[in-house]
Amino acid sequence: MTHTELYSRGEYPRPQFERTEWLNLNGMWQFEFDDEGAGEGAGWHTNRPFSKRIQVPFCYQSELSGIGDTAFHDLVWYRREFDLPSDYEGRRILLHFGAVDYESKVWVNGRLVACHEGGHTPFTADITVAAKRGSNEIVVRAKDYSLDVTLPRGKQYWKEKSEGIFYTRTTGIWQTVWLEAVSHSYLRSVKLTPDIDRNEIRIEGFVEGWRPGLELAASISFQGEPVARDRWLMHAEEESRTIRLHDFNDHGLGRWWSPETPNLYDIEFELIDRDASVDVVNSYFGMRKISVEDGVICLNNRPYYMKLVLDQGYFPGGVLTAPSDEMLRRDVELTKAMGFNGARKHQKIEDPRYLYWCDKLGLLVWGEMANAYQYSATYVRRITKEWQEAVERDYNHPSIVVWVPINESWGVPNVLIDKKQQEHALTMYHLTKSLDDTRLVLSNDGWEHVKSDIATIHDYESRREVLRERYASADRAIRSIAQNRWIYVPGFPYEGEPIHMSEFGGISFRKGDAAGWGYSSAADEGDFLSRIVDVVQPIMQSKAIQGYCYTQLTDVEQEINGLLTFDREPKLPLDVIKQVMEGQAPRLEKPAVHSPG
Repeated sequence: MTHTELYSRGEYPRPQFERTEWLNLNGMWQFEFDDEGAGEGAGWHTNRPFSKRIQVPFCYQSELSGIGDTAFHDLVWYRREFDLPSDYEGRRILLHFGAVDYESKVWVNGRLVACHEGGHTPFTADITVAAKRGSNEIVVRAKDYSLDVTLPRGKQYWKEKSEGIFYTRTTGIWQTVWLEAVSHSYLRSVKLTPDIDRNEIRIEGFVEGWRPGLELAASISFQGEPVARDRWLMHAEEESRTIRLHDFNDHGLGRWWSPETPNLYDIEFELIDRDASVDVVNSYFGMRKISVEDGVICLNNRPYYMKLVLDQGYFPGGVLTAPSDEMLRRDVELTKAMGFNGARKHQKIEDPRYLYWCDKLGLLVWGEMANAYQYSATYVRRITKEWQEAVERDYNHPSIVVWVPINESWGVPNVLIDKKQQEHALTMYHLTKSLDDTRLVLSNDGWEHVKSDIATIHDYESRREVLRERYASADRAIRSIAQNRWIYVPGFPYEGEPIHMSEFGGISFRKGDAAGWGYSSAADEGDFLSRIVDVVQPIMQSKAIQGYCYTQLTDVEQEINGLLTFDREPKLPLDVIKQVMEGQAPRLEKPAVHSPG
């Protein structure tokens, strides 16, 4: 087994909608660059071998792909063969892609089965008609736009070499590819909406291949103990049901989800056709509520101070793709070990497996869109479409409590003065609310808000006394013009929303041979600790600020302002960082001095 084959990502990729029968198509694929754009016209989608090999699901720019070429290649092709399992015959065959950046076309046995636009969201092709008994061929053509700054792509740079706050690009397949066999009628998706005030869960089921007589059954359990079961007739492709949960904890309250007590209910869905089971899907949910009450952020109807860390979601060897599921879990564990109760996933719609571990282990998440940098009509069309897909994909995760469609005026650089861009930011806020009225939403994180449920501020000031003065009151905070930016666009007044310091810190500290930059620089471990205390304490002591997001979890490529190195090694003891995040000012223990000889 080669080094890259150790990282084939063999775990089930969609843990909130899981079938037991599936076929993982990760691994070694044939691969080709198409710099001249001649491939489609030359019939590369029809039984043509390619000269290179790539380890899917890693992009060709990554080391783990086996290629590791960071030059511009905006057209790439993939090819692999698979044998259709004999028990798949006579059933619908679904081909799933977790994410392909940016545009993709998919052929099976020379037949076009799917086209998709959007680099971070999944899509599915029904390949029943195209597939055949025995050997089958899949061909994927992926097209990127490396130089287009109106493309929603987050931190992926439009130059060949990373610099500043921008990193290596991702082109092509970067999340798992897999097959499933289902019946003619099957459960396409479910939407789960908890209501802790009534101790109820609302279930919306969506069926593909609907016909009269179909029924949907839901069986709910908690830690193996049955809680509720219901079964209802699907009068149409979409039907909903509300189920009351009758189990309670020792205090007579529902078993709610929080970072401190990440209680999860298991739920099994069964689609039934004339008393015959035709589809079974396993999922889970958490009973959790996020709200603002009288200007205070509340989790499960109690004031809650969100202590987040900014997480870029880049990985050694894999770029946007984690080398393993264990590394995704480890990032969540390290985040919690340092005293944070949440993460702001920055400029990336993260792998569903990461969100699964946040649900399972207990970590709040601010779900953020990968933004473009400049505004255009094409940008508006692209981002609204992909953002809707992102919200739909991640709606059921209890860990996600805030949606961030736009960050720091990316894509809307003139929002302060441009009415069209203001309307777009406002539209993204209301669009998100129209899709999900259970979570808090920002129009533009950090500054230049038009309408947001939280007044978020980004401020990389490093002087303790300045931060203490600047955030002594809500009025001073909103009028601060931190980073030389208005917090609210004129004409869109602050109306008492809770204030959150959603980016600050950014202190760089070189560990080992790492080279790079940060917003302020520490000379050694003691200086690093002192500087962190100097920015964290005045924010935590402010009576105006209800939470924060420290920049950042790890170093990333040329950035060295992480609490961890890029390889996830702590720059300070984890318990020391945790003490800081709990409002303390710890000291480092001096190493023992040994006399020579």
